[in-house]
Amino acid sequence: MAAKAISFALFLAITMAFAIQLSHTGGEGSLTADQCPGACEFRCSATSHKKPCLFFCNLCCQKCLCVPSGTYGNKEECPCYNNWKTKEGTPKCP
Repeated sequence: MAAKAISFALFLAITMAFAIQLSHTGGEGSLTADQCPGACEFRCSATSHKKPCLFFCNLCCQKCLCVPSGTYGNKEECPCYNNWKTKEGTPKCP
């Protein structure tokens, strides 16, 4: 009986950890406005153009409440972030 309880507790812990991980992988509206600076700091960490990257990332995050995972690419995770374009038709969000 004790082995069953331990197994069930382990199962619950793994399930909760997986659910938490999924909730932090992005997705439209998954962030709050106060989480944008930290998400953008990571998003822009690998660029040599940090100041403009941070400016536009934070602007996009405030509008979309989403920042794609990683330091480059993965924009399909955030359609609003991905589809916002400049007047010239180039991507507005880094």
